[in-house]
Amino acid sequence: MQETIHILQKEFDNLNPEQKRAALHTTGPALVLAGAGSGKTKVVAVRIGCLIHQGVASHQILGLTFTNKAANEMKERVHKLVGENVVVSTFHSLGAKILREAIHYLGYAKDFSIYDEDDVEKLLRALSKELFGQDAKVDLKRARSLISQAKNGLPGDSEEDLKKLYELYRKKMKEFNAVDFDDLLFLPVELFREVPDALAYYQTRWPYILVDEYQDTNQTQYEFVRLLAGSSQNLFVVGDPDQSIYSWRGASIRNILNFENDYPGAKLIYLEQNYRSTCTILNASNAVIEKNSNRYEKSLWSSGEEGEKIQIFQAMSEREEAAFVARKIEKLKREGQSLTSFVVFYRTNFQSRVFEDELVAKQIPYTIVGGTSFYQRREIKDILSYLRLVQSPTDHVAFLRIVNLPKRGLGEQFISKVAQAASENQIPIGSIDTLPFPLTPRQKEGWSCFRGAINKLHEIKATNSLANLVRAAIHETNYLVFIDQEEETKSERRENLAELIVKAEEWSDTHEGGQLSQFLEEIALVTSTDVLNPNEERLSLMTAHNSKGLEFDTVFLVGLEEDLFPHINSKKSEELIEEERRLFYVGLTRAKKQLYLSFASLRHIYGRLMPMRQSRFLQEIPHEYKKVCR
Repeated sequence: MQETIHILQKEFDNLNPEQKRAALHTTGPALVLAGAGSGKTKVVAVRIGCLIHQGVASHQILGLTFTNKAANEMKERVHKLVGENVVVSTFHSLGAKILREAIHYLGYAKDFSIYDEDDVEKLLRALSKELFGQDAKVDLKRARSLISQAKNGLPGDSEEDLKKLYELYRKKMKEFNAVDFDDLLFLPVELFREVPDALAYYQTRWPYILVDEYQDTNQTQYEFVRLLAGSSQNLFVVGDPDQSIYSWRGASIRNILNFENDYPGAKLIYLEQNYRSTCTILNASNAVIEKNSNRYEKSLWSSGEEGEKIQIFQAMSEREEAAFVARKIEKLKREGQSLTSFVVFYRTNFQSRVFEDELVAKQIPYTIVGGTSFYQRREIKDILSYLRLVQSPTDHVAFLRIVNLPKRGLGEQFISKVAQAASENQIPIGSIDTLPFPLTPRQKEGWSCFRGAINKLHEIKATNSLANLVRAAIHETNYLVFIDQEEETKSERRENLAELIVKAEEWSDTHEGGQLSQFLEEIALVTSTDVLNPNEERLSLMTAHNSKGLEFDTVFLVGLEEDLFPHINSKKSEELIEEERRLFYVGLTRAKKQLYLSFASLRHIYGRLMPMRQSRFLQEIPHEYKKVCR
């Protein structure tokens, strides 16, 4: 006991005055505005330790986070401080725990099943046929999205048919004693509203509640916390409006901005001392984020070194930009920096392609964090499979991937018969045309479409450029119609396909007389880097959205052009522009020592070479904190 008190006291003594103020807060609501790199995780752990030291039972404390990693880290820290275990959980894990204990109040049995996305899609498909007939054309992806939005408290209008489908879906899920992922929070909120005794039990069970990253809560999470904290009001939330960057997945910055209205008398604590970045990086970041109006006024500062000026590089093209980054990394690595100390941030996934190509060429190992390597993305592998089959009719794997893609009514039994016919007649599976077995009308139409596309691609391969062949593989196969069925991902997938065309154009420019086989071989070598030397040091590449919570000695933030960063979709409102600025701010504040910002004068957008303008965010950095890099 004495040892844990000593450890806790030592950690407490190491806190700065504002951190101590937060750690000593016991009862009533509190909002801790924790700036980037301000040590919030340590503060929350010490605050839990202080509660326990003051006599609060560990089982009465509830911590809520957004990731299992954050939850486990918090539990471990608390255990090291006071030798006790507290409940620290993600929102959805806690919701599942509550439902296992109390879902019977809502008419379900406690042994309910949790349906994954495939299960939900199959059920929705069956229900749409039941409601609207076998031939009904219902956008199941849109239906699933609208159901999720409704359960997460997001506003939105939907067609009458989809409303009927939603009502039947909820009825059937209850009948099947099943819940989906969104229900893990939606149903506990329903439980708390409809069963006062259940709410009172959980309020008494956890009278002390802590929420991390409160700016990332959506409406249902907000309501879940509000109801749980209703009687004690002992709600301690930590967050930063300046790092609210997830509105596209339902997070509402209003939840943290309205905290003082929701919880009158709440204590407001600012953590502004930064332990991560140089003063120059912090001053530049402050100057940018001050342009936003939806925020609490705060300013990060550091007692550390002033640091180098932020380096700005203007490239003629995205290829020159990637070459600059690779060159700098090689130089800094020779000077002793580890590859793990670097990161490249970009706004959208399609931008990774040109960097991956450059890094492979320079033999710099890399990894895509929180995403998929460009050449491993589904739509890229699909189109490359069409090209592989055109190049090599014996490519059985490519044939299996694309013969029924988009859907042509060519199921597994049909494909098995085609493979058998090809084998018996010693014909490459990609060359077989006339089939020696009867086909249904649907199969005849599907096979005709498939063979027509392949034959057309053979013609184009013989007479056209590589880029035109890639275009044809996308358009002649009706692939765009296929990806457009997924509303949430179609824009990104279209961007990636346009970038594949750019890749083909670039490759042709640098490989005069190059053949399709050589192009495919080069790409195969790129993808093989994913499985080579898994233990070696690697450079990280990721979108700015995936950068939250991370830090690196040297950050390269690339593609800083109008309509790219800020993204063109954000031009619809000032509120969206402010979120883009927050995203830029998050990227800046990941850097500990060195920060490189770059933009291109010309860039391929949706396959077209476009003149680009420097991002407004670059211009918002005062001149004294930046310099031109050549």
